[in-house]
Amino acid sequence: MNRNLWLLALCQALFLVNNVTFIAINGLVGWSLAPLGWMATLPVMGYVVGGALSTGLVARTQRRWGRKRSFLLGLAVACGSALLCLYAVLARDFWLLCGATVVAGYYNANASLYRFAAAELAAAPQREKAVSLVMAGGLLGGIIGPNLANATREWFAVPFAGAYVALAVAALLSATLLAFIRFPPAPPARQGDGGRPLGVIVRQPVFIVAALAGSLGFGVMNLLMAATPIAMQQCGLPFSAAALVLEWHVIGMFAPGFFTGHLIKRFGALPVMTVGLALNLACIAVALSGVELHHFLVALFVLGVGWNFLFTGATTLSLRAYTPEEKDKAQAVLNFCMFATLALTSFASGLLVTTSGWTLLNYGSLVPVALTAAGLLWLAARQRRVAVK
Repeated sequence: MNRNLWLLALCQALFLVNNVTFIAINGLVGWSLAPLGWMATLPVMGYVVGGALSTGLVARTQRRWGRKRSFLLGLAVACGSALLCLYAVLARDFWLLCGATVVAGYYNANASLYRFAAAELAAAPQREKAVSLVMAGGLLGGIIGPNLANATREWFAVPFAGAYVALAVAALLSATLLAFIRFPPAPPARQGDGGRPLGVIVRQPVFIVAALAGSLGFGVMNLLMAATPIAMQQCGLPFSAAALVLEWHVIGMFAPGFFTGHLIKRFGALPVMTVGLALNLACIAVALSGVELHHFLVALFVLGVGWNFLFTGATTLSLRAYTPEEKDKAQAVLNFCMFATLALTSFASGLLVTTSGWTLLNYGSLVPVALTAAGLLWLAARQRRVAVK
């Protein structure tokens, strides 16, 4: 962990403050403003739809201006969109809130590349550990985010409006930290040398499974996490309880980052991802066993750890699928797959929890878990056949 990695880990922490606070409050704010109950998580969905729509633009700005200036642009958008959300909530304008979260999605797509930038700030043999440790910076964001939402909920007459002010300040702080990071220069571009065609890159089995597992692992996590504050409120639990559950969920997401890289280095990405998949199943089993506070707490914590193993493993697996010259287009596809899945699960989350309930939502999450398992088994079988040859 050199100085640049520490600073990037802090930027990751502040990025997670933004993400977790949005998850904690946007569903509840949406529920209070939406014309119909099933629209409650549209502001959550807007954040990830904006991320999906921004992946191509982010890839172009990264390629043209480099990591640092592109990341700073993302933070400027984060600050402006948080203030636009504040105005929308004070004006009680549901559709403006949805639009503001779509704009905020640019920051989401931009900062999602921090994990790839981490690999560039470390020597090649340490890339797995660098990715894992920078992602562990999200632990701080996981602790701050829910408590920030709880502490600022009464700053204005409209509940949770103060959280958007705090997020604008967090973006400015992150920009200050990012200004001190020195990113390595991009490899010199040669005329006509952009690496292999994108179609060749994405057809590789290792790329397919990395994209599938990373997207669906994130999708299952988002499906259950986005619905949790609403489900807990439906069960008569206070927002302070939901904030506690989300805090421990995000601790589960990022605390393993201090050792996930070591596990991947020792055992490989696929075994670690398989353990993450098993933890997803354990989360669903606990969630289906009851709706008391401890059921939500344990289920969401286990879900967070499972997400860490799956997503960190998928990120490190993807590093084998492209060269430095191909990174921008390859990472854009990976992020687009992730955000498209998040958009779908954000919408499904609000629709299912408000119309069919928490139990059916958990049963539905078994479908992406099964698809991820099939992908991991397929890649493992291919690798064994290659090893035999």
